[in-house]
Amino acid sequence: MPQQESLQSPVMLDDLSTTAASEVDSVNLKSPEFFINRELSLLEFNRRVIEQAKDNRIPLLERLRFLCIASINLDEFFEIRVAGLKEQVKYGSVQTGPDNLSPQEVLKRISEITRELVTEQYRLLNEVLFPELAKEKIRILRRASWKPKQARWIKRFFNRDLLPVLSPIGLDPSHPFPKVLNKNLYFIVSLEGKDAFGRDSGLAIVQAPRSLPRIVHLPKEHTTGQNDLILLSSIIHAHVGELFPGMKTTGCYQFRVTRNSDLFVDDEEVEDLLRALEGELPSRRFNDAVRLEVADNCPDEVSNFLLQQFNLSDEDFYQVNGPVNLNRLQEIYNLVDRPDLTYPGFVPDLPPRLIKHSNIFETLHNGDILLHHPFQSFAPVIDFLRQAAADPNVLSIKQTLYRTGNDSVIVEALKSAARAGKEVTVVIELMARFDEEANIELANDLQEAGAHVVYGVVGYKTHAKMIMVVRREGRQLRRYVHLGTGNYHARTARLYTDYGLLTSDKAFGEDVNKIFHQLTGMGKVTRLKKLLQAPFTLHKKMVELINTEKSNALAGKEGHIIAKMNALVEPDIIRALYEASMAGVKIDLIIRGICCLRPGVQGISENISVRSIVGRFLEHTRVFYFKHGGDDLLFCSSADWMPRNFFSRVEVCFPIDEKRPRDQIIKFGLQVYLSDNSQAWILQNDGSYKRAKLGSHKPRSAQQTLLDMYSH
Repeated sequence: MPQQESLQSPVMLDDLSTTAASEVDSVNLKSPEFFINRELSLLEFNRRVIEQAKDNRIPLLERLRFLCIASINLDEFFEIRVAGLKEQVKYGSVQTGPDNLSPQEVLKRISEITRELVTEQYRLLNEVLFPELAKEKIRILRRASWKPKQARWIKRFFNRDLLPVLSPIGLDPSHPFPKVLNKNLYFIVSLEGKDAFGRDSGLAIVQAPRSLPRIVHLPKEHTTGQNDLILLSSIIHAHVGELFPGMKTTGCYQFRVTRNSDLFVDDEEVEDLLRALEGELPSRRFNDAVRLEVADNCPDEVSNFLLQQFNLSDEDFYQVNGPVNLNRLQEIYNLVDRPDLTYPGFVPDLPPRLIKHSNIFETLHNGDILLHHPFQSFAPVIDFLRQAAADPNVLSIKQTLYRTGNDSVIVEALKSAARAGKEVTVVIELMARFDEEANIELANDLQEAGAHVVYGVVGYKTHAKMIMVVRREGRQLRRYVHLGTGNYHARTARLYTDYGLLTSDKAFGEDVNKIFHQLTGMGKVTRLKKLLQAPFTLHKKMVELINTEKSNALAGKEGHIIAKMNALVEPDIIRALYEASMAGVKIDLIIRGICCLRPGVQGISENISVRSIVGRFLEHTRVFYFKHGGDDLLFCSSADWMPRNFFSRVEVCFPIDEKRPRDQIIKFGLQVYLSDNSQAWILQNDGSYKRAKLGSHKPRSAQQTLLDMYSH
């Protein structure tokens, strides 16, 4: 891994590392040097994703996908995180986080680090991945290499498929600079000469049509290669002059602008959340610009002109050596039929009890069922709903939906249940970022099918993952529940690691029922028997459990915490972990993305290790283990340890009480990840990450271990 700078201004780590044990109590754990900036930590996650694209142990087309995923991540980072920082600067905010970096300082560091990451992305693409793809006879044909026969076919394609949908816009007083869509590919064209009306502004804008694929597969009869591909941008470059007959085209340069995509709905003023959100969505395409990407052959005067149009500075300007919409190269993955260059397929496992007994309700009478996705199938969750929809003894179904995907089988099961006359209540989170439009459509579809649809509590995103089925059994009503760490999305269930628990536990059913009443009705907070809930009890209980480990360690008992999540940001939790570490508690953190805690500082966090696993599947499980004096407490949750999860979302954290699933999660959901030395990255106390070393050990990949185990 290349040498990299610290994530923020240098701190006096040498001074901290010599802190005497007797002086520990006097250390101010609110001091900024103990916190890594969250935005810069998120950028470091993207660095680790880019590193995957370099790893020649990974199949070639998967490496290309990792490069594209890093680009998609950066898009969202600018749309939301950078946009938010710019808003703070715009309105004169000087507020800083626990790290004490001002918004201006963070933006400056983001620009520096992103420039470094983008340069490395394109170097990797041009110098490594494209040549390696070419060796596998997957070629991106540049204009200079087109054979006459290919050029004729491309010209016909341009005239037939492209020309009818292109709308060049000349820039003059009657045609001012157009509204440029967020993240869409455009070309700025420099021209010489006058048109039929005597206009000679010298510049025009051409938008690449969103309706056409960005990569065109050349027919085999026009090429000697198995997979010869042409970028749509190359075709436009080659024939852009035909859009301006009688004029001379002197230059054509790609550019793309990224805009603020955060949506604002005033919680106090809104009367109808769905209508307010529908009114806000179109603005996402034309909000303030936050980044400009331009091809590196674009002249300075043209680049400066574009910066002026979008009211951006040099800090927001990125020149790239290749396609500006790098993420569109993902299309190559599906265009070429080369399974030998992708991860091998696998068949998700089914728990043996579900193979023996197809009726899920009867199976749950004999104990809980734990599902570990994607290694185990998501099908039991779908079957749970389908059986509930078809079962005449089922009276009602309640479910939360955050993200579902298109053509969701989960949604079809809910609609089927509603049409069958069952009471179906669905809590849909309309404000699920970038899924708002899909969720509005989903809400309308469910309502048309006869389901009761509510949107949770305004100001608190409903992020909990819950299903409750009420079934008549003799003279009694029995509740069956599914609780999960991930979304009810069949596709991501094959790509994300998550846990799901199916149970008929009476206390779980009562707790879930109370939470649904909160979401759909009104009333004071009621005491829950087993579940922890944000924004009411989750944060307090997590701090309490961490402090219990500290107290046990001070009393001479073994203290141990293992926590696996996507992000650790919340300052009070971090300070509690520091205090526990100082008391002698061993703390193992497995954090995929953002981590604001600084590990390995002697006398402060020397008992804390932080590792990030980046591999074939997106690590998404949230699992919290506490030694608890030998009682082994274990929780799964929909929540990360972030302020938004604790205080501005409805989240659920559920204990794993039965010994077999608890032991299974400890062994295969935590310990196997702590022994990973192939896909693990270790957080250093300067905020950088280093890949775990094999040493004298055999390579161990947690994800591969689980794939092998469940496939057997």
